Amino acid sequence: MTKKLLFVVTTILLILAIGAFAADVSGKWTYEQAGRNGGPGRPVTITLKQDGAKLTGSVPGMGRGGDNPPPPSEIKNGKVDGDKVSFEVVREFNGNSMTTKYEGTVAGDEMKLKVTRDGQNGPQTTEVTAKRGATN
Repeated sequence: MTKKLLFVVTTILLILAIGAFAADVSGKWTYEQAGRNGGPGRPVTITLKQDGAKLTGSVPGMGRGGDNPPPPSEIKNGKVDGDKVSFEVVREFNGNSMTTKYEGTVAGDEMKLKVTRDGQNGPQTTEVTAKRGATN
């Protein structure tokens, strides 16, 4: 009986410890997006809010900035599982929708992401490393 109780208590403590070390990804994360045709890159800042395993937030709109930048796109299907994150952004262009998928891992204030977009020749994946901003 004592061994069983010790096993149960140890298991519960282990589960709580793993949960305590799970990534909290809330905040602003910035990465460098490669420029078109070898042009200069531009910083992209995504905003994430974690509530347990659920992830919400936004990604900047695509298009030219200037005086009237496009509105940010809301994150859909956002999930956090330990140090793994995933979410999607759906954008509408002239009656067509394009989905961009983000999948990656978090270690401290660094997030490595695979960003997959639908392209003219099929899916295109790029890898980026986002850094958490000092002020969230």
